[in-house]
Amino acid sequence: MTERKESTKRAAPPPTETPGLPIHVRVATEADIAPLVPLLVRLKRLNEEFDPLLKVRADVDDRAREILQHDLSNPRAVVLAAEGVGSDKDKVVGVVRAQVRERVFYTPELEGVILDIYLLPLYRRRGVGEYLLQEATSHLKEKGAGLVTAEFPTQNEIAVRFYAKRGFRPITALHARALERS
Repeated sequence: MTERKESTKRAAPPPTETPGLPIHVRVATEADIAPLVPLLVRLKRLNEEFDPLLKVRADVDDRAREILQHDLSNPRAVVLAAEGVGSDKDKVVGVVRAQVRERVFYTPELEGVILDIYLLPLYRRRGVGEYLLQEATSHLKEKGAGLVTAEFPTQNEIAVRFYAKRGFRPITALHARALERS
């Protein structure tokens, strides 16, 4: 049943509204870069609030644009645009950025990594984030990922709860400390 649903979803080129959700999700295009940049930057600025080691660079807009352009041409990357419906029709209100990475020492060999999920506040707490996660997971699975992981600031308790509620658990930890300049 799941396979049939996925193949039907992928066969239809235009995005469709999801019953009960105020958005539809589609694969991003070059034309989406301009509206996706501010969403990605908002997420990075939010991350900055969780930890001073996540201080946003002065050229963050340019870097976001470059990263999105690179990802759109990368066959191992997934960039999804969430558009509103109704009065927000054709307005990009959310973004997902993910990649498939090789796990050199482990099986499954390919891991789908959700790097960024961001929704404008108006669209949160309505099942939209879960839908974005499902869509990202589906695209990563199509690219060969055998598991899906998510990267986010450790101090982001909202993200910790969001992913834990959906069956995610910590498998590695990244620890850091700033180095003094000489």
